[in-house]
Amino acid sequence: MDTTGILDEALQRLHGSGPERLGRLTNHAPMAVEALSAHGQAGSVHRWVDLYADKLEEFPARVERITAANWQAALGDPRRSADWIGYFEREIADRPWREVLAKWWPRLLPGMYGGSTHPLIRVGHAVRTLLAGENTAPRLAELAHGLGYWAARHHPVAELTPLPGARSAAAALDAVPPLGDRNGSFPDRLGRVTALPLWAAASTDPDQARLHLTELVRAATHRYATHGHGDETMLVHAATAPNAVLRTLPALPRALWAPSLHAAWTASAAVTAMYAPDAPVAYTPPGTFTAEEVFERARAHGDEHVIKLTDTALDVGDATALAAALRSIELSEPLR
Repeated sequence: MDTTGILDEALQRLHGSGPERLGRLTNHAPMAVEALSAHGQAGSVHRWVDLYADKLEEFPARVERITAANWQAALGDPRRSADWIGYFEREIADRPWREVLAKWWPRLLPGMYGGSTHPLIRVGHAVRTLLAGENTAPRLAELAHGLGYWAARHHPVAELTPLPGARSAAAALDAVPPLGDRNGSFPDRLGRVTALPLWAAASTDPDQARLHLTELVRAATHRYATHGHGDETMLVHAATAPNAVLRTLPALPRALWAPSLHAAWTASAAVTAMYAPDAPVAYTPPGTFTAEEVFERARAHGDEHVIKLTDTALDVGDATALAAALRSIELSEPLR
């Protein structure tokens, strides 16, 4: 991880901005700069933020202080994002961050679908940094911002009808029925997801849950190479959302690992149903590249979703995952 202080500088700079813009679009900058720093690209962080700056909005106004007595009424209210961030800043100042995370993870997990899963992903990036051992004030504040955004955008899914599943994560994703109507925003489409295949539903052992989650991240990342053209941006989250959960597991009590797997499967499968194309296409990468070369291409491209998918692809680490990252570079518009 970055030890130059650049990541801390960037996070401090970004914490003056809100978690969203235009009332619905996520601020991806904290996640992207963490990924750049994690892969030895801290020197490019401030230039990237400069390019992204026109997508930032001022930090929103506070409405009312959130407390242990009134938090339930504020859960899922996007107008309260500043209040929620303030609440978690106070919580993390008063007790160890792992304790705060363990307390709130089961409360927030059912609502991981709000904000197109971005709040969860932001928490996953923040936790990775903290687990690396540099528990600086800006990095702790970033966890508070991520948890606060998640609480404000908390949005559960309706009860789902179970469909026949498959033994492997890849086969289960292939079995996800696409929505008949794939128009509208993420919340609109999510409301039309009523049935998903079962996968790993009986898994209760924490270690087995972690293995299943690793398999899911690999399968969803691989699938992007042949299915990413369905929606080059939104299908990224079928891989990055479960990877955020996987990254967070070491900081959580083991009793929470299996429930986290099941929620991550629902998120990945729902995104697949909402945005998958009618048919896959074969993809051949434009050459053979090392992981470092692929990440450098993602950095030069600059799109925040490309950077985050490539970050996940490097976690998976095989040739098909790197091909998926290269596919995202080809499909996406670069940051200019």
